[in-house]
Amino acid sequence: MFISPFIIGFLTFIVVPMGISLFMAFHNYDLLTEATFSGLDNFKKIIFDDPKFRQSLGVTLKYVITAVPLRLVIALAVAMLINRPSKLSGLYRVLFYIPSIIGGSVAVSIMWRNIFGDSGLINGILTSIGIDPVYFFKNPGTALLTLVLLAGWQFGSSMLIFLSGLKNIPIDYYEAAQIDGAGKIRQFFGITLPCLTPIIFFNLVMQTIQSFLTFTPAFIISNGTGAPRNGTLVYSLYVYQKAFNDFKMGYASALAWILLIIIGLVTLALFASSKFWVFSESEEV
Repeated sequence: MFISPFIIGFLTFIVVPMGISLFMAFHNYDLLTEATFSGLDNFKKIIFDDPKFRQSLGVTLKYVITAVPLRLVIALAVAMLINRPSKLSGLYRVLFYIPSIIGGSVAVSIMWRNIFGDSGLINGILTSIGIDPVYFFKNPGTALLTLVLLAGWQFGSSMLIFLSGLKNIPIDYYEAAQIDGAGKIRQFFGITLPCLTPIIFFNLVMQTIQSFLTFTPAFIISNGTGAPRNGTLVYSLYVYQKAFNDFKMGYASALAWILLIIIGLVTLALFASSKFWVFSESEEV
C-alpha cells in the first residue's frame, strides 16, 4: 500500500511512455495522422542519411568528455576543502549545493546566457580593462564552452558524495603516512585517491549519464536552434527538434532509443574498465 504511489507513478510516467516510444520508433507518426508501420526505416535514415544525427552526437560527446571531468575535479576539490574542521562547514555545504538544485532551471540558463552575451557581464568586465569582447554565442567552440562551464558550476551532488567518501577514509592511514614522512601530495595520490575510487566511479557513471541527457541549457542559450552552426546542438535538443518542430514523432522516438543504446554501451565500457582502477574494500591500498 505504501509503495503503490511510486509503482503507479513509475508505470504511468516511465514504463508506459517507454513502451509507446518503442512502438513509435518503428512507425511514421506526425501527431496529426494515424501512425503507419515503417519497420527499420527510421533507424536506417538516422544512421546512414542524417548528418545532423552525427553532428549532434559529436557535440554531445565533446560536452560529456569535457564537462564530466571538470565537474568531478571541482567537486572533489571543494569536498576536500569542506572536509576540514570548521564551525561553518554545514553552511558551506548548503551554499555549494544550491547551484545543483537550481542549475537545471530555465532561470539559471537565462542568467548564464546574459552573463556570456555580447553585452553581458563577462564582456563588460573585459571592455572595462581594455580587452576586446569575446562573442561567445557566435562561435561554436566558445558557445559549447559556456555549457561546459555551467555544468562545472553544478557540482553540488558529486561534492556531497565525495565528502561522504572522504569522511569514511580511516585516519590511521594518514597518521601512518605522516610517520613514514609522506607529504600532503603523496598522501593524496597514495591514500585519498585510491580510497575514493569507488566513489569516483559512481560519480563518473551518474554524471556521464546525466551529461548525455542535458537539454535545458542548450535549448535556452541557443533559443532551441543549436546555434551557432549547430555548435550547441546536443543530442536531446535534436530529438526535441524532430519531435516538436518537424512533427516526426516516430523518427524522434528512434533517436531516443539510439541514445539509450549509446548510454548503455558507454556505461558498460565504464564498468568493464573499473576492474583496472577501482579498489574494493577488501584490497590493500
